[in-house]
Amino acid sequence: MTSNPLPLIVDPQQLAEFLDDDRLIIVDLCKTEQYLQAHVPGAIHMDYRQVIAAKPPVMGLLPEPPQMQEIATKIGLTEDKVVVAYDEEGGGKAARLLWTLDAMGHQHVSLLNGGIIAWVAEKCPLESTPNVANSQIDYPFKEQPAAIARRNYILENLQNDSVALLDTRSPYEFKGEKKFSERAGRIPGAVNMDWILLMDRENHFKLQPREKIEAMLAERGIQPDKEIIVYCQTHHRSALTYMVLKSLGYDKVRGYPGSWSEWGNLTDTPVEL
Repeated sequence: MTSNPLPLIVDPQQLAEFLDDDRLIIVDLCKTEQYLQAHVPGAIHMDYRQVIAAKPPVMGLLPEPPQMQEIATKIGLTEDKVVVAYDEEGGGKAARLLWTLDAMGHQHVSLLNGGIIAWVAEKCPLESTPNVANSQIDYPFKEQPAAIARRNYILENLQNDSVALLDTRSPYEFKGEKKFSERAGRIPGAVNMDWILLMDRENHFKLQPREKIEAMLAERGIQPDKEIIVYCQTHHRSALTYMVLKSLGYDKVRGYPGSWSEWGNLTDTPVEL
């Protein structure tokens, strides 16, 4: 079985040394015009809309098996491959693809720290020629419950002190001052850490130093001994937090597909303001 030669969060210079490694599949989730202008050599472009499923008004759901097979075919995925993903926004779209693969049983993934912004800033190699890799092999996806927190699971654990809810939306959304669903507010007991706090805008949108992130988490009572459920509006922003927590050694982390676009559009889920 192939192991991942890269860490879960890989820096540009480190990835640049592995561009010729045939174990890697590099996936670009930037806007199409960005990809066509310049991308990481060998990267395959994927539209973010191909990564998520939706049942409006609920967005950001986990894809059904046929859509997962389309993803696998698009990037040429087999069990021995390492998927490295990046985007142009600091990692939300890329992390969502990687969380989806993790939740469906693919073990080897890495997130490019800072995405294409850091890659370009650090003068790593670029190309503009599109890449295509189609695989007709059916990938044996199998849902991994430990990576997923659905509505009923959250409801069952609202009073569980060993489970912590981390809301990664803006403070305005968290406080109910801005809403993108029928109801405003947050899941009872949740604490807020806006996903943009993870990024260092002065360092090409790479992640903040480990010590700083750990301190922010500790301030909010997010400890490694707890099970952490992350959510945002559609589990896009919170997917980056999921990856960061995993990279910090948090073993029990779940993402809420649908997130507030589901919870806030229901009439029977408790809401805190």
